[in-house]
Amino acid sequence: MAKRDFYDTLGVSRDADEDTLKKAYRKLAMKYHPDRTQGDKAAEEKFKEAKLAYETLCDPQKRAAYDRYGHAGVDPSAGMGGGAAGGFADFGNIFEEIFGGGARQRGGAQQVYRGSDLSYSLTLTLEEAALGCAKSLRIPSWDTCDACAGSGAKPGTKPKTCPTCHGSGATTQRMGPFAMQHTCSTCGGTGKIIPEPCPTCHGQGRIQRQKTLEVNIPAGIDTGMRIRSSGNGEPGVNGGPSGDLYVEIQIKPHALFERDGDDLHCKIPVSMTAAALGSRIEVPTLAGVAEIDLPEGTQSGKTLRLRGKGVKGLHSGHPGDLYCHIEVETPVRLSEEQRRLLEQLDESFKRGGDRHSPAGKTWADKVRAFFK
Repeated sequence: MAKRDFYDTLGVSRDADEDTLKKAYRKLAMKYHPDRTQGDKAAEEKFKEAKLAYETLCDPQKRAAYDRYGHAGVDPSAGMGGGAAGGFADFGNIFEEIFGGGARQRGGAQQVYRGSDLSYSLTLTLEEAALGCAKSLRIPSWDTCDACAGSGAKPGTKPKTCPTCHGSGATTQRMGPFAMQHTCSTCGGTGKIIPEPCPTCHGQGRIQRQKTLEVNIPAGIDTGMRIRSSGNGEPGVNGGPSGDLYVEIQIKPHALFERDGDDLHCKIPVSMTAAALGSRIEVPTLAGVAEIDLPEGTQSGKTLRLRGKGVKGLHSGHPGDLYCHIEVETPVRLSEEQRRLLEQLDESFKRGGDRHSPAGKTWADKVRAFFK
């Protein structure tokens, strides 16, 4: 199958400069990267095609060979001196260079990488999430090793210049008119080797410790939301920037309330007599106790709403509502006198007919209609 022209792949003209190439590749990489299109083989192929096109055209020597000979000028199997098999992979992770995951400095300098991001799961009470709070987190951190002062070498010794790359951190392989640069396999790109590693840090030059970090929790945050603490992830390598810390929020179940977005729901048990006669009852809210009027003849399952007594969401202009779900309680453990009074009341209800139990009448009508 014929390969597409690299300029057509990136959608740029043949005289495009490096910034134009980078912008074009970034756009395609964001669209087709496997992390965004999981399982989509066609998108994965487009990503590989765009990556190969960018890797070729952003290198002056490869671009010159491609402009003169086409794909044959940069294809190792075509015998045009494009490099050994796998040369494109050794060119470096271009995607990381553009998007900040890491970068290879030109001219054979040490590789510089951004530190990894960290994730921390933080559980809050409903009150803390609704009203906001400050939390102290204990997170892992890396500090310079005191024993070797960060050199990674055993006290009394020093790192030595890598004999393979002579301190450059890279080796160069020449194939005809082309030169391919690879990370030095002896020193891993650092340009130095450590004959006697520090016993404290095992040659890393740093040791892991715990640090305390204060995080402000904004009012209205909800389960599943994340707070980013910039620069508090793992430190970068060879002077690269630190990663970020992402605090993932979870909210504990509450004894009284259930949260639904900005609204709160609460079950309110009331006595049979209060529901029948109507009364003024107290209900809990996050701000304290409030009073609501229970209408006469309230049935179990009725919902009463208190406006503005919910949670003011993180991006909301107004707080949500509190929904009170009424549960009428049937009395239990009756005394003989209470039983006698209820029996008298029941007889009175029966004499009154269906007007005392409208739901019962409707149900009975449905049953009769069903068996006709």
